[in-house]
This record gives sequence, C-alpha cells and structure tokens, in this order.
Amino acid sequence: MNKNTKLQIKLAVFLSVLLIALVGSGCLGQNSDNQIVATGSTTVLPLMQDLSEKYMENHNDVIISVSGGGSGVGIAEFIDGTNDIAMSSRKIKDSEVEAAIAKNRPSAEHTIAYDGITIIVHPSNNVSSLTMEQLQKIYSGEIKNWKDVGGPDKEIAVIARDSASGTQEFFTEAVMGSVPYRNDMITQSATGAVTNEVAQNEKAIGIIGAAYQVNSVKTIAINVNGTNIMPTEQNILSGTYPISRALYLYTDKTPTTAVSEFIAYILSPSGQKVVKDLGYAPV
Repeated sequence: MNKNTKLQIKLAVFLSVLLIALVGSGCLGQNSDNQIVATGSTTVLPLMQDLSEKYMENHNDVIISVSGGGSGVGIAEFIDGTNDIAMSSRKIKDSEVEAAIAKNRPSAEHTIAYDGITIIVHPSNNVSSLTMEQLQKIYSGEIKNWKDVGGPDKEIAVIARDSASGTQEFFTEAVMGSVPYRNDMITQSATGAVTNEVAQNEKAIGIIGAAYQVNSVKTIAINVNGTNIMPTEQNILSGTYPISRALYLYTDKTPTTAVSEFIAYILSPSGQKVVKDLGYAPV
C-alpha cells in the first residue's frame, strides 16, 4: 500500500466520523426546532414576510423562510413535507386533506386574516362599478367591450391568476360558477404581476387581494342591488363585500414548538396589528 493510498483511507475515515457526528448533532438536514419554512399564496406572502421579520427581531434563535408560488403550490409542498407552513387564500380541498393524511401529515387550519378580492382597472377607465353578473360576463367573454358597461369604446383585456392561485380558485367559485373563462384571458403567476399589467394597459381588468391596492391602478366597486360596495375592512369583515374570504395557514396538527409559538404571535394583538397595518382585515 503506497503513501497516497494510506492518506486517502485516513481522510475517508475522518470524513465518515465527522459526518456521523454532524448528523447526530442535528447540524445537517432540517433543524425543525428553530427553522420554519412557509410557502404558498402570493396574497398572503407580503403579510407573512412582515410578520416573520417582526417576529425574528425578538426571537433571534428562530429562522423563518417565506416564499410564494401560489396556494396550490404551498399545500402540495406541505403534503410532501418540504415546508412547515402552507400559506393559502382558499380552503384546503378534501382531496388535499386526504393526501396529507396518507403522507402522515394531518393538517391543522389557522385563519389569520380576511381579504376581499379586488377588481382593478387602469386609472384612465371611467367605469366605477360592476355587478357580479357583468363581472362574470366580462371574464367569460360575453361582454368584450368597455362601452357595454358604461366605459370607453375599447376591447377589454382580461387579466387573471394561474391555476395554482387560491385567489383565482375563489373567484371561480364566487363569480364564475360553472361558466367557463374566455379563451384569450391572460394569466399571471403572481398578484404583483397582475397589478403591473393593469397599470400599463388602458383596456385591462384584473383581480388582486385588497392589500395589494396601489395608486397605479383603480379599484372599482361591486354593485349589489344598486349599492356600490368597496372592499374596505368593514365591508369585508361584515361580509357585505360579495367577494370576501378568509386567509389561511396550514400546519401539521402536532407542529414544532417554533411553529406553534409563531402562529400564536400571528393571532396575538401584536400580530393582528401587523395584519391591519398592511391592509388586511384582522380576525
């Protein structure tokens, strides 16, 4: 056995011992005691980012990672065990609950805020409200021109979220029902992308969460029996605004201490103040 071979064997033995020690100490792999991974809804994303930052300021031992992708993505990753918290702007489906149980990840639901799906148009558009029927006809393609709802003589460009979006799924349930969407609808993978598209397109209409309202787009009311209703906190909490919904976090039924304490913070007065300050309706 030559000198180089002996050195290689000694190095291999050392690395094996080191690896066993690291695994045993929890330095490799997920350290669920102080690390939290949250993924999913882009509607919930800015809220969770702010909540996480404020929580970590007072809990230096906890590391929280937050990313989007859509409600469906977050729930799928929860089922697969690649996150600790699924952020969702829709309720988990029965099939997803069953899939989670099959993976030994029974889920617990936490309502952390309320939101209203907000209808936005370009600021130059003079339309100030739409009925639920008009909204359905616009997204189905039965109404194709703004002049048919009191607006300019311009073809309507319909912007929506993709199939992974909880916002889009809830809009489908609340507004579309069994009516199919128009074939030329433009889909975006994130709420911010919808806002940007509408801000740049005079003919566009889009749907976003109420907390995403910005000056670059115009929010229009939903006309219910002749009354124009805006997605204000009061109207969302009372259910007066017809496209109101809860926002959820899904965790394991027996979460880690770190996850439990973080959820408790979110639902505390301090956490709910963050919810309100960011434009969501607190629970």
